[in-house]
Amino acid sequence: MPDDVLARKRLRALGAYDTQTLFESARTAQGFLPIPVPSELLRRVVELAQWGPTSNNSLPMRVIFATSPEAKAQLAPALSEGNLAKTLAAPVTAIVAADMAFYEHFPARFRSAESFRKRYSVEGGADAARTFATQNATLQGAYLMLAARACGLDVGPMGGFDRTIVDRDFFDGTSLASLWLCNIGYADDSAARPRGPRLTADEVASFR
Repeated sequence: MPDDVLARKRLRALGAYDTQTLFESARTAQGFLPIPVPSELLRRVVELAQWGPTSNNSLPMRVIFATSPEAKAQLAPALSEGNLAKTLAAPVTAIVAADMAFYEHFPARFRSAESFRKRYSVEGGADAARTFATQNATLQGAYLMLAARACGLDVGPMGGFDRTIVDRDFFDGTSLASLWLCNIGYADDSAARPRGPRLTADEVASFR
């Protein structure tokens, strides 16, 4: 690779402040300040998350942002005891879901759309579609959290909820299935828990 090309690519590297914002100093939010999050800022978060890679540009993630008292009350019966209070107090709770019929939206974004649509829409393709949609929507959910942090917000992802209730009350009659929840807002840092240890690179990765 020519030196000038390599130099340009290296310029893309984020500085220490940016990497700390996204990863090192960022914390899982346990409590939030009573400050609303504008819907336009949430739209920006979604727009940024859409740029993260998904297989065949499938983009199967769908999100409901529960912000109103009515939406929170609808969500409450599905929450585990440990997640109830902090979710009701959070300015926003994102219900991150996967569209199991993602292939119906391929034509607008992927030039080999028809072959993929046929692969997943035919009889027997539902299991493969579910696996594909879940994997790629989960990727997008991670992008969503990083995008929120990049926009100055804090996030608190959760898995402690009854998916059957959420799917019935929020996605009935659709091809969507909930994956996880994520509280979003401006964290009350005094509610943060002590940071847990992380594995070292050598414990996680090997080189062959």
